[in-house]
Amino acid sequence: MTCALQIHVEFSFRGETHYLQASVDLDDLLSKCDIQPPFYEIIAQQNKIDTYSYLYEVMEQAEIVFEKATGIATQFLKEGRFDFGGFAARWHENRILDLLRPIAQRELAVDLDSNAAFKRAMLEAYRLGKNS
Repeated sequence: MTCALQIHVEFSFRGETHYLQASVDLDDLLSKCDIQPPFYEIIAQQNKIDTYSYLYEVMEQAEIVFEKATGIATQFLKEGRFDFGGFAARWHENRILDLLRPIAQRELAVDLDSNAAFKRAMLEAYRLGKNS
């Protein structure tokens, strides 16, 4: 299932209240980079706001509210806040497991989802290989 969420900010600028929202495809974001996404820039882009404007600077002072998460992102959304670091770690782990599952099944006839100890061992071996 696709991981996505909605974000919005509400603030006043020059006597006018602004309610700006954006849709965020978390799968797309994490496939491109591992750092905290520029959520304010995403809102600005989807609402056609120049990031060099005073409106953008005021918007950056407003708190972003996160909502309507889908996929595993739902596990990291609580009361309008989103744990991006926790989500990113789980998302990457799931991607690694998607690569390891067929290998474990083909070479060892092991279902990683029903063997937690073997799953942890495969993840650890993957990380050791990646870091060496």
